[in-house]
Amino acid sequence: MTKRVLITGGAHRLGAQLCETFAQAGWEVWCHYHRSAEAADALCARIRAAGGLIYSVQANLHDEAQRCRMMGDIVAHSGSLHALVNNASSFEPDAAESMDVDGARSQLEVNLVAPLALSSLMVQDQIALTGSDDKRGTLCILHILDQKVFNLNPDYFSYTVTKLALERAVALQAQALAPDVRVCGVAPGLMYVSGPQSIENFERASRVNLMRKPTDPVQVAASCLFLAQNPCITGVTLTVDNGQHLVPLPRDVMFVVDELMKDRDGR
Repeated sequence: MTKRVLITGGAHRLGAQLCETFAQAGWEVWCHYHRSAEAADALCARIRAAGGLIYSVQANLHDEAQRCRMMGDIVAHSGSLHALVNNASSFEPDAAESMDVDGARSQLEVNLVAPLALSSLMVQDQIALTGSDDKRGTLCILHILDQKVFNLNPDYFSYTVTKLALERAVALQAQALAPDVRVCGVAPGLMYVSGPQSIENFERASRVNLMRKPTDPVQVAASCLFLAQNPCITGVTLTVDNGQHLVPLPRDVMFVVDELMKDRDGR
């Protein structure tokens, strides 16, 4: 039986890598996108050319009606999902002392409410796999988090709050949805140029971890696939960050690196 997975924010960056990794493993992949139709189409064409099975589906994750419509379309086309990877994320700068309330609400909707709502819709669409020990735990929900939830600093305040809440939801959902559905989190390190970063900043910041090298998105995606396929793991968050969460900093790493570069250059 071919397993089906929905990957939100699947058209770019880690989402695209997740789509490729699951497709290569023989899953039927649903690549969600919001505005990136062209990128999603190109990704689907590339994966299909390599023999993978993938479809794209559009939805604004801010909108509950669109979330419901997306899940309904998937079920109507292929049947219920076996896995959901909540990868889509809103990453906007703000601070505790000057919080953008509307922006915070927007990030809350995408980063926390949408993953929990999609999880609920997935469970409602599934037939409970009770009475069969060998099938229990074959359904999985994965939340893509951030090493920042284990290595706090106050930058990107609202984003961090939403990811902290989602990390706590991992255990709560695992308890609530057992024994039929497993829930895990994956907390990556710095993988891509982010926010206002320059390439030079990224090259330096991505090495501020115990392994002194950037986090490889291929390995993050492989870790997600492993969790999706291992029926014995639930309620935990796996850090895939080269040990970045064990290198505490007073600010986000990109700003620390900028300050060091300014000191070096005498500016």
